[in-house]
Amino acid sequence: MTLKRRRESPSVGFRPSIDTSSPAPLVRQLYLSLRGAIADGRLDAGQRLPSTRLAAKEWKLSRGSVAEAYEILVAEGFAVARHGSGTYIASGVPGGLSRIDHRNETIAYSTRRAVSDAATRVLTSGPSLEPQKVLPFVTGRIAHDDRTARLLNRIAGRHMNYAAEGYGDIQGEFELRSAIAAHLAASRGVRCAAEQIFITAGTQQALDLAFRVLMTPGDTAVVEDPCYPPARQCLALNGVKIIGLPVDADGIMTEKLAACSLPPTLFYVTPSNQYPVGSVLSLPRRLELLAYARENGCWIVEDDYDSEFRYDGHPIASLQGLDPAGRVLYTGTFSKALLPSLRIGYLVVPMDLVPVFRAVRPALDRCPPTFQQRVVGDFFNEGYFPAHLRRLRERLRASRDLLANLLKDRTSEHLSVSLPDQGINLTVHSTGTWSNDTAVSQAALKKGVVVMPLSRMNVASSDTSRLLLGFSGLSEQEADMGTRILAEVFKRGDFRRTPDVG
Repeated sequence: MTLKRRRESPSVGFRPSIDTSSPAPLVRQLYLSLRGAIADGRLDAGQRLPSTRLAAKEWKLSRGSVAEAYEILVAEGFAVARHGSGTYIASGVPGGLSRIDHRNETIAYSTRRAVSDAATRVLTSGPSLEPQKVLPFVTGRIAHDDRTARLLNRIAGRHMNYAAEGYGDIQGEFELRSAIAAHLAASRGVRCAAEQIFITAGTQQALDLAFRVLMTPGDTAVVEDPCYPPARQCLALNGVKIIGLPVDADGIMTEKLAACSLPPTLFYVTPSNQYPVGSVLSLPRRLELLAYARENGCWIVEDDYDSEFRYDGHPIASLQGLDPAGRVLYTGTFSKALLPSLRIGYLVVPMDLVPVFRAVRPALDRCPPTFQQRVVGDFFNEGYFPAHLRRLRERLRASRDLLANLLKDRTSEHLSVSLPDQGINLTVHSTGTWSNDTAVSQAALKKGVVVMPLSRMNVASSDTSRLLLGFSGLSEQEADMGTRILAEVFKRGDFRRTPDVG
């Protein structure tokens, strides 16, 4: 008796896009490739897919991987399984849905898909928030401290035990909020209780929460010019109109407020360390801004940017601490003082606004994660933070002085260096030998050095003669190499041959 061999299903002539070097699982890649072929019409409705045996042979995959990919297609309605017959492309799947790239799973639609005007403004304005390469003078780097790292690791170990505790407090762990309130009172003159503090995932979330609660789309906000880009983008995303007031050596020029036809709903300021210029808002202007806000019913959001890092003189009191009318909301972060990955920031709100902030917060992220809060809370409550901050300040002061001296020695013909009393960046000005900061930035980047053009942060200003250099986490070798490269860029005039695309 002759046994008939089971007939294999025919090949469809389709070769899936599989990248064996990709970290994406092969099953996922196969599924996405098949789904893309179905969606854009390369595989027709009713067409039979090859059997798992034949597909595995042709596509050089395991039968298990093929079977699992088929099962996902069936579960999502892209294919149907017929018992004893095979797997077929489902009918009713419209062609031209999408083109899917399994490497990054991005979708390019054949017809334009509308997004909000606010999202478009964010997309097309200001520097990107994507992480930058670790190159000399890149901003936002973290100065590593071995002693602090060991302490944080030890504290983290005691909080690693899993316990089904449910959701945390909307405002964050009370112990951490109490520690922050005590720290802010002692170091920044902030007047608040733990009940006024909301723990956030860094400053950006604090700003978004404040802008959502305080502003309605179409309202006006006054910001510093130039302005911290993420704050400006956050305002744009909330549909807010932005007016820029220029900044000089004494901070935002409050005398320009007289030119405003109507009082704004809100001011966004960085008074203790203006970003990106680095100036400090003078006391007369602080008082003038507070009086204007009080008389006109405006809110002030005070972003105390890098306030912990002051190198000369006494710490500058916060704007919030001078406010008797409860018009100032105060925000800060431990991203630079500890670790960005901890995602610990805070927002201090007037007591009468606490209920509305508690009502809005859960609609955004329910509550902040407790693990990081408990680690940072213990770090504060066990007294480690002041010593850590002293060590960090000394390292940053040394980096600041090293960079400033090297720039003065090697680029003084082209750059005027402003030595900051606080913060982790310094600003340099053109001496007149160049006038396009974007072109200089592009030329330097081609050589492996990051100098940020301040013109990218302008609101209305036309100044293109300033650059921002970061010195946090900067080694002596990087400072030496980076300043040599920058001097060579100016000497060769490479920036004059770099087209301005900014």
